[in-house]
Amino acid sequence: MRISIKKIDSLWVKPLLWLQARHYGQVLNPAKLWGRKPVLFWLVAGFFGFLDRKKSPIQDVMRSLICVRVSQLNDCAFCVDANGMKLAERCDSEEKIKALANWQHSDLFTQQERAVLAYTEAMTITGQRVTDEMLHALQQWYSSDDIIEITALVSFQNLSAKFNTALDVPEQGFCTLPIKPNNAAVSQEQDKPQADTQQTK
Repeated sequence: MRISIKKIDSLWVKPLLWLQARHYGQVLNPAKLWGRKPVLFWLVAGFFGFLDRKKSPIQDVMRSLICVRVSQLNDCAFCVDANGMKLAERCDSEEKIKALANWQHSDLFTQQERAVLAYTEAMTITGQRVTDEMLHALQQWYSSDDIIEITALVSFQNLSAKFNTALDVPEQGFCTLPIKPNNAAVSQEQDKPQADTQQTK
């Protein structure tokens, strides 16, 4: 990691680090960095904890699909590792998990999942924009309040992935499935507008 790890003595942070070690078998690498700023640590933990709560109106598999896809698009090794493990726990289709990086070309995803993933990518990929059509597609399954939560989750995962990527936070071996960051898929999406422009010249 690009920032050194220091001993964390804050009574605000240590209980959550203990819970992480108990649940995962080790403290999560990003927590060692966020823990340097206890207030930020709690804000981040609380933000994600609310968005991923059991009573969320967004299905647990859908939340994990969002988090893994954003992680892939940001080329965040730790995020793919940690979120991939959670997706594997929630999703009963290993083939769907493996196909996520190229979901547009797979028939394993429902129309609802496609609408959410299209919205997720439009929010995440530089140069793309969310359209009215994307919102209308989401409204077939989600209320306005639900869409706020989806938007917040995509935004949070982008924040988390960019934080971890900037500071070179490594994966910790949580997920054994082959769902590593897919740079080729990212490049193809980002190159589409340029290719269209060249064809019209």
